This record gives sequence, C-alpha cells and structure tokens, in this order.
Amino acid sequence: MMSKLRLGVNIDHVATIRNARGGLHPDPVKLALMAERAGADGITAHLREDRRHISDMDIRDLLKGISLPLNLEIAPTPEMLGIALNYRPNACCIVPEKRKELTTEGGLDVKALYTHLLPYVEKLIKVGCRVSLFIDPNIESVDYAKSVAADSIELYTEDYANSYKSNDVSSFGLVEGYKEVIIHAKSLGLRVNAGHDLNLENLPALKALNLIDEVSIGHAIIVDALNFGFEDTIKRYIQITKG
Repeated sequence: MMSKLRLGVNIDHVATIRNARGGLHPDPVKLALMAERAGADGITAHLREDRRHISDMDIRDLLKGISLPLNLEIAPTPEMLGIALNYRPNACCIVPEKRKELTTEGGLDVKALYTHLLPYVEKLIKVGCRVSLFIDPNIESVDYAKSVAADSIELYTEDYANSYKSNDVSSFGLVEGYKEVIIHAKSLGLRVNAGHDLNLENLPALKALNLIDEVSIGHAIIVDALNFGFEDTIKRYIQITKG
C-alpha cells in the first residue's frame, strides 16, 4: 500500500505574475488560501535577495492569513537569516542563490559551507523553525546536512525531471539513486522532502518509492492551473500524493 505524501504548494509565481504589472493581483495569500481549501498540506515561498517575486510583506501577510504551515526558502545570508528569525515561519529551507539564475540551479555545497551554515541552523532551530537544506541527491551531502544539525533535507530533482520529460530510460535509474540516498537519510533520522520541476507526469514514480515525506511544487501548478483552474489543479496533485 502506498503511503501518503505531503503536498507543499509553492506560490512564488503567483507573485511573479502580480509583479509583472506592478499591482496587487493576483494575491499570493488568496491563492494560498485556495490551496488550503483544496487540501494542500503546506505553503512554500522563496524570499529572494532581489525580491523578484515574493516580498517581505507577502511573508508577513501569509503568516497572518493562512492556517497551513509556511515553509520559507532563504539563501544563507545575514539579511535572510534576520528576516527568518523575525518572522519565525514553521520551517526554513536554506537554498543556494545566484542573482542572475532564472531558478535554483542545484543543491547547496554543504561541505564547503559547513562552518557558515552551522550558526544559521542553530539559530533557526532555537526559535522553533524546522530547518531543511536543499541538496543534490548524494550521500555526502546528506551526511554533511546531518552534521550541521538540520532536521530535514530537500532533494533537488531537476535531473530526474529532465530525463523523465525526454523519455530517457535513465530516469528510472535516477529514481533508484534517490531511493538509496533517501534510505540513508532516513537512517540518520532526517526528514526527506523533494522538489524542482516535479509535475503531474513525473511525480507518481517518486511517490511510488513510499519514502519521501513532502514535495514542494510551484511552477508546474501555475502552468496546470491555466488548463484546469487553480483549485482543481491542487486536487489533481493531491490525488497523486494521497493516493
């Protein structure tokens, strides 16, 4: 029997659309509440250094307006740490960030950032945040995530998503690779999440592992919402995650 998988809805690109016109619509909080009504398990928002989509006020309004847990994605910078400590979301996922990237391009180099990350994780946990590190799916990164005292990891899934959409048989090998990494992470007591370019087509194979605790999906949900409507799209993802 397949286990349930938590669905975190990333609303960054609701804000991207809003910011394209410089107005107030669509409202990320309103869409987050729609996701909540449709059965989502959490909301994710990435506050970037350049504020290209989600803003500081969005974080404030989300924490006031929704009942679901908020997962705040932040780069490991003093500014972002200060914001997270001020707002104290339910969870923080520390992600790598490059100013000119269109989207996140890979996982944290936790080994290289080990000393830098230690106080970030410690301070966030101290104020009650669950702390996740966004990492590439390999054993070494998992071990370093555990060594800096993170309680969760989020596996970067772009390679799997790219191979899946090209019908590359290697995608099945990648799934097996994820399985090995996840089992190792679980043996260390880490919670395991996954995200990046997951969609209605490629999500079921990861779900079938029965090992992942939560997925974070944003861009694909907005794309699918153009065809199915926002709430119906959330329900389609929930049919997979809760199936």
